[in-house]
Parts: sequence; structure tokens; C-alpha cells
Amino acid sequence: MAIPAGEYDLTTETVLPHLEEALRYATTRGHQCLRAADATALFPLLRHQAFTGCALVPDGDAIDGLHFTLSCANREAASGSAVFDVDAAQVTAVLNLKMGGKNMTLSQRLHGARLGPCADSATN
Repeated sequence: MAIPAGEYDLTTETVLPHLEEALRYATTRGHQCLRAADATALFPLLRHQAFTGCALVPDGDAIDGLHFTLSCANREAASGSAVFDVDAAQVTAVLNLKMGGKNMTLSQRLHGARLGPCADSATN
């Protein structure tokens, strides 16, 4: 994935369409240092214990390196995909998920501008 390394001002919106309107959306904003091309690490949702053993892997059919499929050790845990739009100044991405064994879908969108190089004390 060709996301330029650096510090980004990221806004992340999680959408849970199965919940009532007041609980459906959650938005966070913060700075994140991106050093490695790990698509999984960009989405906070994938850090939840429900996705233990899951990772975004490059889609074998896509030649641009910006399309990913969710691969889980437990194939019944979840399924999903992510698509990135990247340029030198910003990153935008959408993750769509379906929880295995349940009729529950959710998505996470992120976008942010590259602020510059990472500070030495920053972590990804």
C-alpha cells in the first residue's frame, strides 16, 4: 500500500446501522503516525477482541494495491473488505464488515491529511 509515512490528522467514523439512531454513529479524531504499510492497523475497529486473528490482506484481483479483503483465522468470525484512496497529502479509506453467524453489518470510514514527518516520540 502506498501511504506515505508521516503524521496524519485522522477522523474515523464508525457506522453501526443495526443500532437505534442515537447510537448508530461514533466519530473520533486524532493524530496518528503511520510508519508501516499495515492496512489493518489503520482501522481502530479491527483492534477489538472480536477481530482477534483477523487482518486485511491485499486483494489478489486488484492490481492497484489499494483493495483489501479481511482474512480471519476463524473463517466464521467475520468477513469484509477495505478500499483506500491515497495521494501525497491525504488518505481516505472505507472498511465494510459483516460479523459471522449474525446478520450484523458495520463500517468504518477514515480520512485525514498528512501533517508532515512523524515526531521521534510518536508510535504507530
